[in-house]
Amino acid sequence: MVDPTLALLIFAALAALFAAILWPGRGLAARLRRFTRLTERVRMEDVLKQLYKLEYDRLPATVESVAGGVQIPRSQAVRLLQRLEEKRLVTAAASDFRLTDPGKTQALHIVRTHRLWERFLADRTGTRPEEWHERAEEHEHLITAAEADDLASALGHPVYDPHGDPIPTAEGEMPARTGVPLSSLAPGERGLITHLEDEPEEVYRELVGLGLGLMTPVERLRGEAGRVSFRTGAKRFEVSSALARNVTVELSSEVADPHWSRTLADVVPGDSATVAGISPRCRGPARRRLLDLGVVPGTVIHARMKSAGGDPVAYDIRGALIALRREQARHIRVREAAVVGERAS
Repeated sequence: MVDPTLALLIFAALAALFAAILWPGRGLAARLRRFTRLTERVRMEDVLKQLYKLEYDRLPATVESVAGGVQIPRSQAVRLLQRLEEKRLVTAAASDFRLTDPGKTQALHIVRTHRLWERFLADRTGTRPEEWHERAEEHEHLITAAEADDLASALGHPVYDPHGDPIPTAEGEMPARTGVPLSSLAPGERGLITHLEDEPEEVYRELVGLGLGLMTPVERLRGEAGRVSFRTGAKRFEVSSALARNVTVELSSEVADPHWSRTLADVVPGDSATVAGISPRCRGPARRRLLDLGVVPGTVIHARMKSAGGDPVAYDIRGALIALRREQARHIRVREAAVVGERAS
């Protein structure tokens, strides 16, 4: 004969198990359904973002290019594209796909959120550059358009992400990308780096490892076939053509050799300089402090006086006298200098 107490305990355990699984709204089954829906929504948004990227780069949006960009099986890409077509976010034409106006609006929101998060990670945290993209992809699906606007406001409404990609405005306006691949420069041509490709991660990690960053001046040098030789300041590099194609350069006749590798630390009291950018090696609180002081591209900084020991140096930044140590000033790249008064003795 079965022990009544044991039977009651088994019944209670089974009841609790079924409740944990089937409880409306809170059970494991309900949570699994929500997770499945969330995963599908994330995947569909990833597909929308990939379709926009292909359109922006003027590349064909096929099932294969979508599957490869999102890194999903072809069969899953077909199913997701069909779902987006049912929602009237995508239209099919022959062998490729196009975003509808509502689809483009939704895709731009994801792109905007992603690039704002990358800007936040670069400017306000100590996150390593090679982690910006992946971390941003984790957050881009989680905030509303209003929250993205708040984030943009807190960051000072940035125009570009830390890789040089333009950030769409709240109204959905996106400036066209300009520049040419570093590999296409002829020997002797010079320019400024305006974009570093951040996908795949291995490529971006290699570019960062070379010490390259936005607004870095470069000159193409003569080299072996299939390789790209270039220099920035006194540093010379030789990389594969494939890697060099991931660096976008804006040709500029204003990139004059004497000012290459010039930083604020090279500006002597009595001179002024225009900020070209902050070194990508300056991250976290140190970068945030410089940005909060107004050290952004285009800002004119006047070197005023040195301390008795020569370090730090007092600089006039947007009307405020700020002392920066040489180590900090070396992170601030400048593109020109002009005498604004007699040099300090």
